[in-house]
Order: sequence, then structure tokens, then C-alpha cells
Amino acid sequence: MFAPDALPPGKPGMVVALPSENQTAPVQFMLRGFSSTRELNVFLFLMFLLFYILIVSGNILIVLLVVFSHHLHTPMYFLLANLSFLEIWYTSNIVPKMLLVIIAEQKAISVAGCLAQFYFFGSLAATECLLLAVMSYDRYLAICQPLHYPILMTGPLCMGLAAGSWLCCFLLTAISMVLLSRLTFCGPNEIDHFFCDFTPLVHLSCTDTSLTETIAYATSSAVTLVPFLLITASYSCILATILRIPSGTGRQKAFSTCSSHLTMVALFYGTLIATYLVPSANSAQLLRKGSSLLYTILTPMFNPIVYSLRNRDIHEALKNCLRKKPSFLR
Repeated sequence: MFAPDALPPGKPGMVVALPSENQTAPVQFMLRGFSSTRELNVFLFLMFLLFYILIVSGNILIVLLVVFSHHLHTPMYFLLANLSFLEIWYTSNIVPKMLLVIIAEQKAISVAGCLAQFYFFGSLAATECLLLAVMSYDRYLAICQPLHYPILMTGPLCMGLAAGSWLCCFLLTAISMVLLSRLTFCGPNEIDHFFCDFTPLVHLSCTDTSLTETIAYATSSAVTLVPFLLITASYSCILATILRIPSGTGRQKAFSTCSSHLTMVALFYGTLIATYLVPSANSAQLLRKGSSLLYTILTPMFNPIVYSLRNRDIHEALKNCLRKKPSFLR
């Protein structure tokens, strides 16, 4: 579903090859990965393994701190815990298989496994877009409507917005997944990527993909552009409110409450735009792989760093947890 880089509907100039009786659909795809050089693969494996450990441990720490620290039981930190949980699942959907492709050369992935990887990738990436929009709305209410914030951003509303983000994106992505699973794959089975993205899969189909591409492009545009516009509108109001605060200390305090989220928005959408503005020519495929790493590894890794670096509440929660002795030591 999440396919801003999808080909223009109809693939003009492409000759559609209809499957014949002698052609058999592949039962698995081959992920090409990054390099055929052993030394480089060892270096990439160690680097990505370290990044994966940092991503999982950092985001698990954020989730645990929010769950077990009562003063973090607020809408802002509830949404942050949702985002961290998403990053763990999102990265674990791609990186373990990528590591196997790099070091063990287990490049084969079943057709069903490939479609499942695409489904979770698309669903989680789209969910992140909506969660970032919900977080920006929360910051808008906290800064622009501070007196009405407890009434407007209630617990049930916050949970409903988060649950709606997850459910909406998983249902929308299912539409593209069903259409993609109905395509016929009867030609080459090698995917020139390190995971099952939409465009490489569509390239392997030997049937007309115009309907699949059109629907995928429409749904992915909706779940990326609409949240981005909502985020832009929210921060426009926030900026206008901050500039009206008379004291410099007040302006700095107000801005600090949303600076972490604004940084994550810039990172996520910046890497996304950089990836999908890369031309689809074969000569740019290595660049596309490199830019894809930005939102599969860079953004999830920086999420706990950005939110904990200058966040006093997170620092205090971590100090309280470290001061508490386990029950068996008491």
C-alpha cells in the first residue's frame, strides 16, 4: 500500500506478456541485497546488527518507562509509547531478514512471506504517518488551548485516535495487498532490493498492473499527504501562538514541549521524500537502497534518542527506575 514510488498507472509502452501453459509461477523470490563482496557484507552485517540492537533496546526502554512511570501516564507519552512500539515491529519486519541476506546469503523468500513483509511494512509506515499527525494535534491543544486541554484531549479520545490510526492503515493496506497477491508472476524472480517493496514486486509481474498501481498510489498518497497537511496546519498555529508569548522564557518552554516531535516529523518525512524522489532507473537502484535505509533504520534509531535527549520527564522516570532495587535485593 505504502508506495509513493509506484510507477505511473498503465506503464505506457510496456508489452504485457500473458502467461502461457508452459510458464509456472515462482514459489519464491530472491532478494539481491547490497553487495557480492564478502568483506563488505561482513562490515554491513555488523553495522546493521548494532543498529538493530540499539533500535529495539532504545524503543523497548521508552515503552517500559511510559508503562511503569505513573507521571508519564499522559496523552503525549501514551502516543510516544505507541510510536516506539511501532518502530520495534516496523524494524523487526525488515532487518532480521536483511541480515540473513547479507551474511548467510539466504536470499530466498517465499511469495507469501514477501507479500506479508510488504503488508506489514506498508501498514506500519502508514500508521506512523497518522500517529505523527495525532501527536501534532495533541501538541496543538496543549499549547494553543492549554486551559481546555484536559477536557479536549481525554484518555478515551487519545486511545481512540491511536487505535483508529492502527486499524485504518492496516485495513487500507489490505486492499493493495489483495490486489498485489492476485498478480501473476511468471518471469524473473529476483528482487533488486533488500526487502519486498511495492515497486520491485510490480516490476516482476507479467500481467497488467495498472489497477493495482492506481489504487496503491491513491491510498499511499492519502495516508502520507493528509497527515502531513494536518501536521503543517497544527505547527503553523503552534508557531503563531508561541510568537505571541511575551517572555522569552515562556516561548522557550512552549517550544521545548514540541521540539522533539517536530524533529521526528522532519526526519521521517525528510527521509521519505529523499527516497521516493530518487529516479527509478536501474543506475539509481543502489542510491534507492541507500535512501531506503534512512526510514527503515535511521528514523527508528533516532526516535528514542530525540525524545529522551532533552526530555526531563523521561530523565526523571529513568532515574526513578534506576534507584529502585529489585525485590530480591531488598
